[in-house]
Amino acid sequence: MDPIADMIIRIKNASMAGLPIANIPYSRMKHDIATVLEREGYVASVTKRAKKARKHIEIGIKYEGTKPRIHDVDRVSKPSRRVYVGVKDMHSVQNGHGSLILSTPKGIMTDKEARKNHTGGEALFIIY
Repeated sequence: MDPIADMIIRIKNASMAGLPIANIPYSRMKHDIATVLEREGYVASVTKRAKKARKHIEIGIKYEGTKPRIHDVDRVSKPSRRVYVGVKDMHSVQNGHGSLILSTPKGIMTDKEARKNHTGGEALFIIY
């Protein structure tokens, strides 16, 4: 099972169902991805919670009126097929209305930040 794909599908399903919060099992990478999504305005809040011995992340779903902010999510790099993108190969997503989330040597960031920092990395997913 792919934990990042599970995370983004849980967020997408919660937003399509109209739920206020999505609960996701904790990992540092998932938490970093969630904070990037919060910074870019795709989710409302990110909170790390611990219940007994299990940690999880509560992600507040963001809505524009009654419509969810996240319209669609496409996984690019998978465990069976890793996709790496250089700075010169990055293009805007949905004419600037979406983001490509990357795992770079400088951490998790969007395509805009990666171009600004002149760094490439593994393309995790596209969100718009």
